[in-house]
Amino acid sequence: MNRLTARTLVLTALALTLAFSLITSTSMRYGHADVPVAETAADIQPLSAGDPAPRFSVETINNQRFDFDPRELERPTILVSFRGGWCPFCNMHLSELRHVIPAINDMGVDVLFLSGDRSELLLDSLSRETQEAIDGLGYTLLSDANAQAAIALGIAFKASAQTIQRRVERGDDIERSSMERHGVLPVPAVFAINRQGIIEYAYANPDYKTRMSADDLLAAAEGISQAN
Repeated sequence: MNRLTARTLVLTALALTLAFSLITSTSMRYGHADVPVAETAADIQPLSAGDPAPRFSVETINNQRFDFDPRELERPTILVSFRGGWCPFCNMHLSELRHVIPAINDMGVDVLFLSGDRSELLLDSLSRETQEAIDGLGYTLLSDANAQAAIALGIAFKASAQTIQRRVERGDDIERSSMERHGVLPVPAVFAINRQGIIEYAYANPDYKTRMSADDLLAAAEGISQAN
């Protein structure tokens, strides 16, 4: 992929048809607002370049609340959303991105990684290779187990019966996973946000096997580091 432009890169590849869901409603309630969840990965409506970034609350690996407020950013910030440590493609992607994280941090840009795993499972769910790869790189891993961030970013969709069944067959403890309550997954995505809290670049692909490259992440970081 060529270097990013100021336009949103949202690929519309069709995802696997979802024949079954743990959710019977098309919305989830957070506070006093009903927030829609896409029926399939292909139906998501992610935020795009020029949109204000949303506020949301997630948790750290130490079970501490982490409030993201784009109105109070001290530095430009990149949000990288991934499905969870149980996903091999997520592990490969995190390992790939490690090569550019130091350079991005040197530009004065923060990188926050949002996982669908519960906070108590967040680090342990990653493969040993991924843990070793990111050790000491200043990764900020955050738990979006209740899918609040994914919904606010427009990348939440209902998990398919096939996905759930594959997890069961692998021995994953769904009752301890984020899908135990709501059956929602995030489409892997990247949002580059300037200091004014505006999204400069966005990438979301319904095909979870296709991710934003490390070079493109670096280009996005360069863009927001130079934005006024």
